Amino acid sequence: MHRSVEREEPNPTAHARQAPGAKPCRESRVVKTRLIFPKDTNRHGTLFGGELMRDIDDVAAIAAMRHSRRQVVTASIDSIDFLRPIAQNDAITLEAFVTWTGTTSMEVFVKVIAEDMLSGEREVAATAFATFVALDDAMCPAPVPPVYPETEEERLLYDGAPERVAERKRRKEKSRAFARLFEIGRRDG
Repeated sequence: MHRSVEREEPNPTAHARQAPGAKPCRESRVVKTRLIFPKDTNRHGTLFGGELMRDIDDVAAIAAMRHSRRQVVTASIDSIDFLRPIAQNDAITLEAFVTWTGTTSMEVFVKVIAEDMLSGEREVAATAFATFVALDDAMCPAPVPPVYPETEEERLLYDGAPERVAERKRRKEKSRAFARLFEIGRRDG
């Protein structure tokens, strides 16, 4: 009797889970909530984009350090999408976790949820991806443990990471080529 054998597709999640030292995304998760005060806002009464960018870098760095248990440096912050204005007196909750790892680098996803404190309405106000490199004591790139997803959200981000990583590499090469076109003049005075 001949039996048909279906070939299973490789499961990158299962492979990552079995890698030595692998950690689940949840172990790097960071959640930070704060109110938006007048000092945080622009002339329109909404949060300065730069303030939010600083918050994103802060929570993403903590997630990367939590995952690697090393000092880290920001290699890039890309795909910051401001989806809606964040008003004075809103609260924002930033959620960050490592979604992918290379040999020495980590991709961190950050989701920003704005909450109207009077109505209780909550909405995703921004998302971002950041890349960090772990450092050893000599400030050289250091290996990081693999990461694996457990939830549907984590799996969606994990599965899309190879494409984002490839795009980041292409963009960085273009940036390097572009930078070579410019002169760096001496400062006078």
